[in-house]
Amino acid sequence: MNRIAPQLDTTLEQILELARWAPSGDNTQPWRFEVLDDRRLVVHGHDTRDHCVYDLDGHPSQMSIGALLETMAIAASTFALAMRAIRHTDTQPHRPTFSIEFLSAPGLDPDPLVDAILPRAVQRRPLSRRPLATSEKAALTAALPDGYRVHWLEGEQRVAAARLMFRNAKLRLTMPEAHQVHKSIIQWNARFSEDRIPDQALGADPMTTRLMRWVMQDWKRVHFFNTWLAGTLAPRLQMDLIPSLACAAHLVLVAPRRPQGVDDYVGAGRAMQRFWLTATALGLQMQPEMTPLIFARYVREGRVFSSTAGMPERAAELSRAGEALVGQQDWEAAVFMARIGAGAPAKARSLRRPLRELLVADGGA
Repeated sequence: MNRIAPQLDTTLEQILELARWAPSGDNTQPWRFEVLDDRRLVVHGHDTRDHCVYDLDGHPSQMSIGALLETMAIAASTFALAMRAIRHTDTQPHRPTFSIEFLSAPGLDPDPLVDAILPRAVQRRPLSRRPLATSEKAALTAALPDGYRVHWLEGEQRVAAARLMFRNAKLRLTMPEAHQVHKSIIQWNARFSEDRIPDQALGADPMTTRLMRWVMQDWKRVHFFNTWLAGTLAPRLQMDLIPSLACAAHLVLVAPRRPQGVDDYVGAGRAMQRFWLTATALGLQMQPEMTPLIFARYVREGRVFSSTAGMPERAAELSRAGEALVGQQDWEAAVFMARIGAGAPAKARSLRRPLRELLVADGGA
């Protein structure tokens, strides 16, 4: 990667400084910026499909890039600039590339969601069980583009969703392919991290976190603890079951149709970001719950995701449970899943790489 540190136009610099706070899976930040002039740049995207079992066909990374584009457009509106984004159709799907131009738009009102960009974060700890108010749900639904809708899981369905997440966690924590991902994305003994997830943001207590750190160093340790010492139980209880019960609701964001390619997933990412920023503006906290949707797609398409016996069958059971919870049509068109509720902001969180590390020349990588 060729890195540069050009003298940026002040306005463009402020737009990019906000845009880089868009959410991305495991804080991978799958984007780099090639600045062409004061109002034009190229966003060079990439994905992690070659080493991350969760980044199926790069679609989760493409959603992150969509969130980046939406955040960029929101930031630009504060300078009376409209953003035009055009995807380069001649680039490979694992390298989605976009030409960005900011156009003067006198009279354009600043998007009120701009104030939610910096405080928006993942909250993995328990939230209030207070049901969402009708006005809160209406504001969240209104934030979505045409065709998108929310399937709410409240009351007894909230409990069913918690059971789904508890079972889903066992699949994640007993699969060697997922262990390699988990091992690489956690920054230990940290409250904040520029390029990973700090361990203090995981939602486990200090004793469990210390044990996790020691066990996760080697897959043989993980396998031994899982087999003989119920090694997944404490993490699943603290990071999945308890938080899944301690929330107002779970939600499934449903696209107008089953997403097929890059543009559909980028569009879904833009919708997700507007929804999440609106939640933040309302004082609500969220935690994404994407892996059930990802494993369901592996199952639906007959894709191999693990060499360990029994994993496909376990994933198939989870997929059937998710489908029973929301219905086949919504389950197959779902692009995002999360839990939501009122609560305090996260005290530990992922940060972002400095802007200078995200600037590239000569087409990026």
